[in-house]
Amino acid sequence: MSRRTGLTGALLALTLVTAMVGCDNATGPGLDGSKAVTLSIAMSAGTAAPSLFAGELELNDGTHTLVIQSAELVIREIEFERMNHDDCEVAGTDDDCEEFETGPYLVALPLDGTVSQELTAVVDTGTYDEIEFDIHKPEDNGLTDEDFLVDNPNFADISIRVTGTYDGQDFLYTTDLNEEQEIELTSPLVVTPESGPVAVTLIIDASTWFETSTGSLIDPRTANDGEPNEGLVEDNIRTSIEGFRDDDHDGIPHDDDDDEDHSVDDNGGTGS
Repeated sequence: MSRRTGLTGALLALTLVTAMVGCDNATGPGLDGSKAVTLSIAMSAGTAAPSLFAGELELNDGTHTLVIQSAELVIREIEFERMNHDDCEVAGTDDDCEEFETGPYLVALPLDGTVSQELTAVVDTGTYDEIEFDIHKPEDNGLTDEDFLVDNPNFADISIRVTGTYDGQDFLYTTDLNEEQEIELTSPLVVTPESGPVAVTLIIDASTWFETSTGSLIDPRTANDGEPNEGLVEDNIRTSIEGFRDDDHDGIPHDDDDDEDHSVDDNGGTGS
């Protein structure tokens, strides 16, 4: 049974890339340096040739055809959590987390295989084993949301918006899903002054959003607010995100990217 037309094995990816920068006055727990971090959004091609990307994600289960033409979500408060520390939201643990981007920020998942949209921040040295961020429903009750909605009026009380066709009929799917996502990295992100570039990739597999546990496709319109498949699709979205270290940015986990041990203890010191 074919699950993708022209996008075999394709996944949507968010890539976090770090590069050394000078920082003579770094502050924070046990710091001896920091790195600039770039957040970019890309498509992990898998086994598909780049020429097969046509700006759409087409799925077929043998009975129904689903074409995703656009998929956008609002995120905010992206943070890296240090290894062996508590949730970033717990009082008194701010030093255990590195804020990457406050937002809200509109992420347009690139369906054509290109890399688009970049954010940068400085991350302190240390070992991070989790990324936390909010899937966020903008509301007209705060300055940051109000400013965001001026530029993105279609996202009032909406966190995710998907357009496309189902069996040739146009659909619009929206959700007001509004909650924190905690993504545990399969291999920790190690940031040291001495190491070369290190990276983390967050894979968002939108191809799984509108399907049942048996792989059958569903009409996205049946998952809108109050419809029978609303909970199913929201659960699929929650479980569609995976994070892992990806130093060479190929969308494949690399637990052994470095031959030498670059481990860092919780105080930022480099292991032997």
